[in-house]
Amino acid sequence: MNVTLRTCLIPALTMLFVPWASAEDSYAGYGSGPTEKDHVGEKEYSPYLNIGYPQRVFWGDTHLHTALSTDAGMVGNTLGLEEAYRFALGDMVVASNGVRARLQRPLDFLVVADHAENLGLAPMIAERNPDLLATDFGRKIAQLVYDGKFGDAYALWGEGMTLGEDPLAEETRLLRTMWERVTKAAEQYNDPGKFTALIGFEWTASPNGNNMHRNVIFRDGKDEADQIVPISNYDSSDPEDLWAWMQAYEEKTGGRALAIPHNGNLSNGLMFDDETLSGKEIDQDYAERRMRWEPVYEVTQMKGDGEAHPALSPNDEFADYGTWDKGSFGPEPKTQDMLPREYAREAYKRGLQYEEDLGVNPFKFGMIGSTDSHTSLATTEENNFFGKATPVEPTASPERFEEKITGFLQEPGGPDVTIRHLNSLSSGLAAVWATDNTREAIWDALNRKEVYATTGTRITVRMFAGWDFEESEVQRPDFAKTGYVRGVPMGGDLKNAPDGKAPTFMIRALRDVDGANLDRIQIVKGWMDGDGELHEQVYDVLCSDDRAITDQHQCEKPVGNTVDVEQATYSNSIGDALMLAYWKDPDFDAQQRAFYYVRVLEIPTPRWSTYDAAFFGIDLPEEVEPTHQERAYTSPVWYTPGG
Repeated sequence: MNVTLRTCLIPALTMLFVPWASAEDSYAGYGSGPTEKDHVGEKEYSPYLNIGYPQRVFWGDTHLHTALSTDAGMVGNTLGLEEAYRFALGDMVVASNGVRARLQRPLDFLVVADHAENLGLAPMIAERNPDLLATDFGRKIAQLVYDGKFGDAYALWGEGMTLGEDPLAEETRLLRTMWERVTKAAEQYNDPGKFTALIGFEWTASPNGNNMHRNVIFRDGKDEADQIVPISNYDSSDPEDLWAWMQAYEEKTGGRALAIPHNGNLSNGLMFDDETLSGKEIDQDYAERRMRWEPVYEVTQMKGDGEAHPALSPNDEFADYGTWDKGSFGPEPKTQDMLPREYAREAYKRGLQYEEDLGVNPFKFGMIGSTDSHTSLATTEENNFFGKATPVEPTASPERFEEKITGFLQEPGGPDVTIRHLNSLSSGLAAVWATDNTREAIWDALNRKEVYATTGTRITVRMFAGWDFEESEVQRPDFAKTGYVRGVPMGGDLKNAPDGKAPTFMIRALRDVDGANLDRIQIVKGWMDGDGELHEQVYDVLCSDDRAITDQHQCEKPVGNTVDVEQATYSNSIGDALMLAYWKDPDFDAQQRAFYYVRVLEIPTPRWSTYDAAFFGIDLPEEVEPTHQERAYTSPVWYTPGG
């Protein structure tokens, strides 16, 4: 019997996600002071002394830009590092356009990932930095800004970016000065146990305008990070060079780093290509290095959603969410053959083939979401969306909807590749199951892939896979302990199925405590058959409101829709607050490689553009649907036969 609970007592239900006993050794050592080994053989009353596995989910953004990013500061963002951290901590901040802003709830962690390319150029101009103004380029671009010719100034900087020629290549002291400002702010706001400020930056590789961007995140503090300056697109557009740079960082400092790719949907087939950027076929060495340095992928953010594409998953009724498929930042239009090399689900499937051929899966990544906001404001609530960049911060002006995001390099006479801000998503968030709110614990969770993505909502999702879970166990108060001891969490591996066994899954999903009820829990399975063919199937494993599941593994009917579009309101009179699901793969073949991840859908709610129309009294845009169903995607569990 599947279990689904409907209640308004959401805060009280969060206790069901707290484990009640100690767990396996894989998380041993959590906490400070005496450890379990110091009390071997002692019988003690409290069962919570040495819980070593993650007890709660932490919410954060690994991809926020401030005025130190040139494509933010040179287009109107006046908010720096301090405002970004204060906003993430829950303080009220005045946005660059003068509108007051505040999060509904603070974040637990933040990565300010400003672009490495000419880091801090706009603040240096504003501060009349003498070292910058001592250079020909610095004087020229600064004078354009001082004369009010902001567009010309930005275009001048863009020339160097397009050509890959750093106008300040010889001025490394400028980059170092600004980088040390970044690390200093992170150190100032990092408060272990309460708020984590991870040090990071964005490497903005854009070969021919195609998005190959990565965010580099350090496990370490200022002492280690200050020993280097960030690598940039001026240095190389090749991810293998980034990995070599990261290797050098670790060897030099003894620290740790990982990179998070994002926006495969704007890569025009390069993000999950069958070739390296240098044109070589993917081999075992490449696959091992990619997974060593890039364990996690940013699957959803403002610039569209990258989980699935309706043309690739025609039987998935929810695949067409935040679809951006016209092109990239360059002039080349999108073609159908590019799509399989851009979306996470297709990469997961193709990774099974690579593992069969190479012994290593180059696309065995976890999933997170983040904002890619260029306003210094990590906003993801639909009714609190401060836009992709300062020119499209909240306003009734047409620019809010009509500003271009892509299409600036339109090919004359070619198909239109323009995507406008109206199509932006108010997405996303990184959800991390970690042992503590510290740099080390959050980085470690990212590295082991015990993480998931949401489109901005704070749905709590926990999933375990094993061989012998029972249906009743999803209701156990020690649910998490059971999952860790007898199975693996999201991001884990199952191998070599016992005779007659099929994978079993325990899943819990709790709605955002300030948000919408849940529609359904799904498992997305991909597998490779004995002929090497790839397949996928979306299974609805639990439907709210006591809806039955059909023989086609789907809820018997849609959940309904309570949205009042004109007023931009909705009701939690449909859906469920808490959903507890058990599922056993009915189509399992122990000889076939497979992956499984959970997707949780909310009931329909108003889109940010619908909230805008109601607030500003403007016409509802016709180009996008007024409602949507926000969602969460967990990192997969992979099954490998004979291993």
